[in-house]
Amino acid sequence: MLSPRGLFVANVGASAGMPDDDKKIAFAHLKEKVREIWGRFPQPLILDLVLAVVMYLSVPLLAVTSLNELSYCAHERKLFLTPVPLLIGVFLTGVLKETLFDLSPLLREAEVPWHLIAIAVIFTLLKLPGPYYPYWGRIFIPHMANGALLKTLWFAFEWYRRPRKTAGV
Repeated sequence: MLSPRGLFVANVGASAGMPDDDKKIAFAHLKEKVREIWGRFPQPLILDLVLAVVMYLSVPLLAVTSLNELSYCAHERKLFLTPVPLLIGVFLTGVLKETLFDLSPLLREAEVPWHLIAIAVIFTLLKLPGPYYPYWGRIFIPHMANGALLKTLWFAFEWYRRPRKTAGV
């Protein structure tokens, strides 16, 4: 009787010696599965609705969590330190945005601000474990993330206000 690890090793060894025809069949099967999953993916309208709901719910959530973190700093008598990480977060967001534009100039003309969504996700994931950071991390990291998220929110506001190129003109 083979253990699960033994089955994995046996399967890897068997696929390494597969003829090219079998590999093509396996790749075709994989492509078919990917197309099937892509076909089940929600329509763009549903994705737009989800994005709008997340966008409008994230602002009040950011406000509430920021007040919570500010109250913690006030309780620890470290409230005077909060502008420093806030400004660091604002600066980091600007640097990340410009770096992403340098890496992919197509982002400037994209319909959806994917670079802003990526920056917001990164700093949200950095902010979420805020209460579990060590003492100085609880003071600096969430406020840095707040600054970054506020600047990302400003960039998103600017993104949707910018003039758009129309296809017919």
